Amino acid sequence: MRLTRTLGITAAATVLAASVVVGGASTAQAAPTVYKNCTAVQKVYSGGIAKKSVTKNRVTSKGKVTYRALKGTVKKDDALYKANKKMDADGDGIACEKS
Repeated sequence: MRLTRTLGITAAATVLAASVVVGGASTAQAAPTVYKNCTAVQKVYSGGIAKKSVTKNRVTSKGKVTYRALKGTVKKDDALYKANKKMDADGDGIACEKS
């Protein structure tokens, strides 16, 4: 009887401690960085910031659309792209890309 009570108290204490640890770990994530301009972006990510789904850079020249491989270090992050979307001049899903 005494062993059962001790095990029950130990189990309850373990569950309580685990819930405190898990609950404490669910803090809000930091907001994505909003860069001032493309120069600031390219100091950190030389190839710019892209949506996760983007695999190629869309380039339009003389009315003709072509697709090229991404250049440099491209950060693929939807939240970061959304925060810096204003710097995506051609609307291809990559902000401040190298052409």
